[in-house]
Amino acid sequence: MADIQEKQEKINEQLARYGVKFGIYKGGVFHEQLFPFDMIPRVIEHDEFAYLELGLKQRVTALNEFIRDIYSAKRIVADGVIAEEFIFSGTGYLVQCDGVSPPKGIYAHISGIDLVQGKDESWYVLEDNLRIPSGASYPMIARELCRRSFPDEFAKHRIEDNRNYPELLARTMDCVNTGGCTVILTPGRFNAAYFEHSYLAERMGAYLVAGDELTVENEHLYFSDYSGRKEQVGAVYRRISDEYLDPVNFNMASLIGVPHIFDIYRRGNVAIINAPGNGAADDKGIYYFVPSMIRYYLGEEPILQNAPTYLPYYEQDMKYILANIDSLVLKDVSEAGGYGVVFGNKLTKEQKAEFADMIKSEPRRFIAQEVIDFRDIDIYDEGQRVPRKADLRAFVLMSDEPVVWKSGLTRFSRNPDSFIVNSSQGGGYKDTWIIAE
Repeated sequence: MADIQEKQEKINEQLARYGVKFGIYKGGVFHEQLFPFDMIPRVIEHDEFAYLELGLKQRVTALNEFIRDIYSAKRIVADGVIAEEFIFSGTGYLVQCDGVSPPKGIYAHISGIDLVQGKDESWYVLEDNLRIPSGASYPMIARELCRRSFPDEFAKHRIEDNRNYPELLARTMDCVNTGGCTVILTPGRFNAAYFEHSYLAERMGAYLVAGDELTVENEHLYFSDYSGRKEQVGAVYRRISDEYLDPVNFNMASLIGVPHIFDIYRRGNVAIINAPGNGAADDKGIYYFVPSMIRYYLGEEPILQNAPTYLPYYEQDMKYILANIDSLVLKDVSEAGGYGVVFGNKLTKEQKAEFADMIKSEPRRFIAQEVIDFRDIDIYDEGQRVPRKADLRAFVLMSDEPVVWKSGLTRFSRNPDSFIVNSSQGGGYKDTWIIAE
């Protein structure tokens, strides 16, 4: 145990030196903190990961078809699979994207799918992240440092190499590049995931740029470096939310976006990764319909299961939620990062009544899910191996076909009584070892 603690402290010291941190805003103040790394890896056997691969590819393919459909023919609405008002009232749906087709029809270039494994060994999808999913850089650099520090450990095991993520990302961007260089658009060092922006740019050989370094001229996008030299841009991996991407077309108060970038994107003159408007598909309410999407667009049964979910939007589900609030977890569809998650059994009688009133008055705002008793994974904490709840963020990259990265971000709760694993809520992370064939 002392050996594990010594190794863990060594790696976390190196991560701190490299600036591997996670930033969050609390009370209008920016706090930067370490994202604690745990030395005990999560191990997923080859056959088990092969099953996950099939399910993840299927899911992301259907989600991409859904986004394409709702911004074009809207067949899924016309055929009554999903209610029209349910899709178009979501905050992630952007009317500006209606009729816009991105290069090669790819919307979800990078998907971060959050899964948990139940104690029955079944895997459940908890959330689909299709806007700006982050986290791939953390297991990459942690494994890099571990390899350097303890090379003998890796010689003993047949582990899939995770150093190819930048290559997969570059291939994804090259697939849709409209002609020109590749850039990563960052809102700056005070963004929560700035470390990842800079790390991926370095590994890909892409330019890391701010909004004021990009300009739209003659219906194309250009990057200007410090010397004033201009270069045409063909693909932008944006790490800026939709509303701040273009102050002309979206939020006019944005100081970090690029004026008119959406105009040339609409004309097909630049690729934006991920596509604007993807939020319509990673809404927690839309999550409820993903199994139906798979059946509708692909004619297949879903391989991966959703957590059992109820929509108060439907009267039958509303009745079930109100009658079983004690045994459910309630989620605000507009929140992220572990915020807006409430466990019914933690509420007082008065709070339950207040929540019930909110659900009745704003049924589109909430979903309810059965609490999955997901597997504990050992972490090393204060000199002991102890069990903690953990999830897995799997990354799927879409070019001519979907590719699942043979690694992932395993996040865990450091609180023994909590199911919330998000880094913004004080969670840590560990490497994910996929065993090679």
